Parts: sequence; structure tokens; C-alpha cells
Amino acid sequence: MHIMLDAVRIDTSTNVLEIGCGDGFLTRAILRNPIARLRVYEIDEEWVGYIKDTIQDNRLDLHHANFLDVDLDELQKDAPWTVLANLPYQVSFPILYRFQEYRRFLKEGVIMVQEEVAQKIIKTSGRGYGFASLFFQHYFSWQLLEKVPPSAFKPPPKVFSRLLYFKPIEHPTPIEREEEFWKFIKICFRQPRRTLRNNLKGTVYENVSALDDLMALRAQQLDMAQLLAVWNKLILD
Repeated sequence: MHIMLDAVRIDTSTNVLEIGCGDGFLTRAILRNPIARLRVYEIDEEWVGYIKDTIQDNRLDLHHANFLDVDLDELQKDAPWTVLANLPYQVSFPILYRFQEYRRFLKEGVIMVQEEVAQKIIKTSGRGYGFASLFFQHYFSWQLLEKVPPSAFKPPPKVFSRLLYFKPIEHPTPIEREEEFWKFIKICFRQPRRTLRNNLKGTVYENVSALDDLMALRAQQLDMAQLLAVWNKLILD
């Protein structure tokens, strides 16, 4: 876990956020550092009880709660937060969407996710590149850290894991009608092997005059700037 901790700046003023502490392996490692506080959300009642019984530290603020259901406005009081977490694989993306929604409260972080998830996030073209890549790269900067083999866990999972550093982008490029734009991007990648024009058939954008050269390409061939160019042309027509 030293790579995880070394990748972020930690001192006596740092407020750390952990999601899913389990047996407290990472929790203990974090508390060995000079931090201000550690807020932990753990959904499993038995693990919560175990942590309460085995870790006595007044910097630990342990919550028996599902991170996906918590009103995260409560993070505002002690913001900004540094995230250090081994994300539950089955809900990695839902948790990341919550990070995006409340990114104003986050300073930076390191998460452990499934290798496939990490690759989807950092892709800039080709196979695996899609909505998630564009969405998360728009709001955060990312850096791949150590790849973790199944043998590092007991019991070992069937997949590799990856440590991933992230930091909110302070001023993301403005997007006109932002919420609608991301729905448009999902349509563009609906069938990755089809051209943009074919994916937009049958939608409200089907008969709108756009940039013909870009509309003839697949979404996986276009970067964020090109997709924004198509979008701006569509909404201005």
C-alpha cells in the first residue's frame, strides 16, 4: 500500500476518504501517517463491528453506510478530501460517477480498480474507448500506477487490478447543454463499429446538417474536441 500512499500528498492537515474498508488493512496503513482525519464508509455491519473493536484512533470517523446512498453534501464541512480506496469491483463505476458529481469536495486520490476498468478510463482511441473514457477524462486527470496480480489477494480474484491516481480538473472545457451532450455521446458509441451518422439515425439528430467528414467516421476514431465540434454544429443548426 506504500505506492498508494506515496502517490498523494499527506500531512497533518489532510482529510482522507476511504470507501469499503473491509478488514481494515488499508485503514491501518493510512492511520500510520500524520493525517487530520479518516472518514470511512463501510456497508458490511460485521466489518464495521470488527474495525470498531480493533482500531482505536480518534482520527477515525467510521460510517456504517452504502457510499452510493449517502448524502455527500456532508463532505463539504471538512473538504477537500484525499481519496484512498480499494473500490468494490461490482460498483466501481457508480462510485466514480459520485466522485464526478461531488468533485468540488475532492483534492486528489488513488483507487484500486479492476484492470479493465482502469484501461477504459484512460483510453483515448480504439477498443475499449468510449463514453466512460470521455466522461471521466473531461472532469479528472488520470495516471496509471502499479498493476496488481491476483496473487496479491486472498482469495485471489480472476482478474488483475490496477492502482489509479486521479485529480479533479479545476476548470473543465465548458460544454453547451452539458447533460444533453453526454446523452448524445452515449448514442454515438451505441454501436462502436457503426459510423456516427448511422448511430444517430432514428434520433433527434438524424436529419441535422453536421460535419460530413466527421459524421462518416466511427465514434472510436474521434477525440473529445472532434465530438464537441459535431455537437456544437448540431445544436447551432
